[in-house]
Amino acid sequence: MKQRTLVVVSAGLSQPSSTRLLADQLAAATAAAGEAREIEFVVTTIELRDLAHDIMNHMLTGFPPGALKEALDAVAGADAVIAVSPIFTASYSGLFKSFFDVVDKDALVDKPVLIAATAGTARHSLALEHALRPMFAYLRAVVVPTSVFAASDDWGADSAEGFLQSRITRAAAELATEVGRREAATVTDPFALTVDFEDLLK
Repeated sequence: MKQRTLVVVSAGLSQPSSTRLLADQLAAATAAAGEAREIEFVVTTIELRDLAHDIMNHMLTGFPPGALKEALDAVAGADAVIAVSPIFTASYSGLFKSFFDVVDKDALVDKPVLIAATAGTARHSLALEHALRPMFAYLRAVVVPTSVFAASDDWGADSAEGFLQSRITRAAAELATEVGRREAATVTDPFALTVDFEDLLK
């Protein structure tokens, strides 16, 4: 069984939050889908709520504090990403966008990404297609076809076990399949010597 890394980015603001709940369910479903494909996912969850001040400091100074640097490195080194945002004013949250604004512009190139969102009403569901998907397409990520949206009503017993769960399962399977098609992610050290030191002395 091959081992791959899965980073889950949750932009929920409350504790607990429906955004984190959806993120956890997507991560669990992806892990299950991975097992069926001989893939063991090592899951890291990033709560953007805990990094809000660091993200703003990075935007102002250009230097990420330690905890944020670890989160950015985790995203860059991941084999797959699950990104979940609450929907505010018909789009992703400012915190969610700010985090991906400070992610390296090449960190998500050809990386499988599953997008998901939560909101109080189903009227916001199209935000996944007109806001989140274009953003990740711009970052050259490979966004799986199925996106997952959960309104408040979707957390009822019947809904959670029906339509919502079917979309979670389908999206997770698509993500695991994309990961299975790829070699493990590698991150190039920007400070690594690309020329032999003896050759530099000649």
